[in-house]
Amino acid sequence: MTSPDPSPYPRTSRYFGIPLGVHTTPGGTEVPYLRRRLVPLPASFAAVGEHEVTEGDRADLLAHRYLGDPELWWRLADANGVIDPDELTATPGRRIRITLPEGVTGPGSVG
Repeated sequence: MTSPDPSPYPRTSRYFGIPLGVHTTPGGTEVPYLRRRLVPLPASFAAVGEHEVTEGDRADLLAHRYLGDPELWWRLADANGVIDPDELTATPGRRIRITLPEGVTGPGSVG
């Protein structure tokens, strides 16, 4: 079997750049799989604002409002240290950090 394409996901996917692996079963069948994606530390994101959660907020709607794409909800989750997107908006009054993509420095950053 030929090695699978290392990034079959679009650049906007949280899985973009995560390499695929190949597991060979005892019977010799090769099964491709996505290697583990480690969730980045919230400190690796430069904050550009914040949002106070209100009743009815959803991660996809906030991603659309602040990032221009509802499918980027995972960036808000990563930047706020949550795995489950529902956790992001479960508590009215919670302040959610709105950030630049991981590793992109913001205004006033040194480095």
